[in-house]
Amino acid sequence: MKFFIDTADVNEIKAANERGWVDGVTTNPSLIAKSGRNFEEVIKEICKLTPGKPVSAEVISLKADEMVKEGVALAKWADNVVVKIPMCEDGMIAVKKLTAEGIKTNVTLVFSVMQALLAAKAGATMVSPFVGRLDDVGSDGMLMVNEVIQVYRNYDFATEVLVASVRSPMHLQQAALVGADIATIPYKVMQGMTGHPLTTKGIEMFLSDWNKAQTK
Repeated sequence: MKFFIDTADVNEIKAANERGWVDGVTTNPSLIAKSGRNFEEVIKEICKLTPGKPVSAEVISLKADEMVKEGVALAKWADNVVVKIPMCEDGMIAVKKLTAEGIKTNVTLVFSVMQALLAAKAGATMVSPFVGRLDDVGSDGMLMVNEVIQVYRNYDFATEVLVASVRSPMHLQQAALVGADIATIPYKVMQGMTGHPLTTKGIEMFLSDWNKAQTK
């Protein structure tokens, strides 16, 4: 499973990259706003930090023609830009047109199997089901991901399943078990995946034994 980092903070991307945790990057308008920087400037810097790895940059428009225009412009910023399109009727029109022009797309804000099916039929490169937000409203986000994967396998869709709205390492474990292609993960969750109480205890024990041996 590929790990994308979900951030617009270049320092987090650099840190995760040093640890071998970055197969791509996802951003959204909220993350860009939190960075306090110019949208184009941030995306271009991220693309340079992650050459050859997909970087999702989201359109702001909601009309198909405007989305296409934005998407074409975004794709010119770097050859690893993936245009992020919201799940809606106009979005599907835009995805179909952008795909026909050879531009990669990531359909975001997906909350049902039928939405994911429509995105794949439109030619989306990736589809982003939001597991955490579904869990928040009492639905089983990971069950939906599992069902999307099954539907895609039934019909040999090339669209990759990118698990989004990841809240914990358990979401990652579940995504890996059901065979998701990608998960996009906040840096803090990535860090949380490295720890385990028994690992900490083991390190402390080894160091203690070593120090005792040096005093003999």
